[in-house]
Amino acid sequence: MKRIWVVDDDEEMTRAVGLMLKMLDCDVTSFHNVRLAVQRLLSGQRPELLVLDINMPEVSGLDMVEFLRRRPESKDIPIVMLSSEAADITVDKALALGADAYVTKPVTIEELEKAMEIAFSNHML
Repeated sequence: MKRIWVVDDDEEMTRAVGLMLKMLDCDVTSFHNVRLAVQRLLSGQRPELLVLDINMPEVSGLDMVEFLRRRPESKDIPIVMLSSEAADITVDKALALGADAYVTKPVTIEELEKAMEIAFSNHML
């Protein structure tokens, strides 16, 4: 069972994505802001994959990707970006910063599963 963290300020979306991930046999932990997820990371815990919204108050998902990719202990965490923004410039920026896959809201279980496969394959040894 894969440990997946979902970081999204939209509680309804977090619940929906969490349910999809559970259907894919994942252990899900949800965070409603970036700061809580970063605190958990700094305490030594880490997910096997991170599903991260872009647009959140205070700290954006893009800022979190940048932060994670600069740190040795988190640079190899697979990241799936989840956003209502579908503009190529946003997708390109997320991928350039280090996200492994990008899906738009509303997401289907098939799209989420495919994005997870891409993210995991990018980090296979």
